Amino acid sequence: MARMRFASVSPAARRRSRKVVVTSIIITTIIVFILVDILLRMLLTRHRAATTRKEREQALDLGLRLDVSEEAPTLTRVELDHPRARILAVDDEKIVLDSLRKMLALGGYSIDTVESGAEALGLIRKRDYDFVFTDLKMPGMDGVEVTKAVRHLRPDIDVIVVTGYATIETAVETVKAGAMDYVQKPFTEDELLGFVRTALIKRQDRLEKMVRHKIRPVRPGTSESKSRFELNVPAGAFVSPQHAWARIELNGAVRIGLDDLIRKIFANIDAVRLPEPGRKITRGETLFSVTWGDYSLDIPSPLSGTVIAVNPEQAEHPEWLAIKPFELSWMCRLEPSALAAELPGMRIGHDAVDWYQQELDRYSDLARRADEAAASTGKSGQERSAAQRQLLIGFAEPFAQGRTS
Repeated sequence: MARMRFASVSPAARRRSRKVVVTSIIITTIIVFILVDILLRMLLTRHRAATTRKEREQALDLGLRLDVSEEAPTLTRVELDHPRARILAVDDEKIVLDSLRKMLALGGYSIDTVESGAEALGLIRKRDYDFVFTDLKMPGMDGVEVTKAVRHLRPDIDVIVVTGYATIETAVETVKAGAMDYVQKPFTEDELLGFVRTALIKRQDRLEKMVRHKIRPVRPGTSESKSRFELNVPAGAFVSPQHAWARIELNGAVRIGLDDLIRKIFANIDAVRLPEPGRKITRGETLFSVTWGDYSLDIPSPLSGTVIAVNPEQAEHPEWLAIKPFELSWMCRLEPSALAAELPGMRIGHDAVDWYQQELDRYSDLARRADEAAASTGKSGQERSAAQRQLLIGFAEPFAQGRTS
């Protein structure tokens, strides 16, 4: 009988085989862990959502049974823990108030409801609200009158007009009276909550603009602030009236960049145009440009000299400019030709801080007037975007030449 022969497996092949098996087990284990983690997160999210909704339903039920008529005869109150916002709704139709109350409470908002404008005005004198929702057509005091009164008594509260008679004329009339916006009934729960979320974002943006910006001198060892409301001013750097900073290096060259105010005002910079190395430039000539949309802001050179280096990363990734620290946000290096004569035209230290405060106040004033003009004319979203562009152009006009591409 012939003997059966088996091919022997080398030790190296066995090691490779074991390695493949171990690797497969590790990969499978990782995948299982990831899937389990995703599943647990989904279950936890659903549990939290169910718990939150149950708590809101309980608060809604309690509000319907709670007697707060001593504050206002028709008042019904639903108070939540950690609400997204506090809303006062006024409408002469109880069925509308019932609907608003349920939708907003389950959406995470604390809400008071009353059936007359007089009651609403009494409440805003005693309690704080983020919004007043008022019906347009009501006996006694209509929505326009309520809007005007709220804006007079509590300008910190935003007014939303709820109407079944929505026309362009109605919208303009209510916005001119001081309302933030209007919503047309009937509406679904999703439509209402989406509208309120948008209104809340607008309100937060408006309140942020009212915050006075702070000046933050950045010294060696001091971190820069990333807040929109803190302006970083590099200690030891000179600042030009055209919003370029210049820092003198040990070898006598000057590193130049865009200051923090312009970076934060423009925010989303789309493109950067840098000078050519070797170019000779005179103070006041365009050194570099930043583009926002179809508007380009040319920044004049604060000093005369020859461009000896540029930072190509700025042109390749202009979106990084708004988040980079000063040391990395330089545009070019210059070999100055008249440093001693031209430095006195720039600011440093306390002079720079004082000047920046004046520039911030100037921008805030322009922004406030632009917001008031938009509110008085009821501008659309597209018109507001164009107004923002004009605001940037108006702010830059005193110190730089702008171009529209």
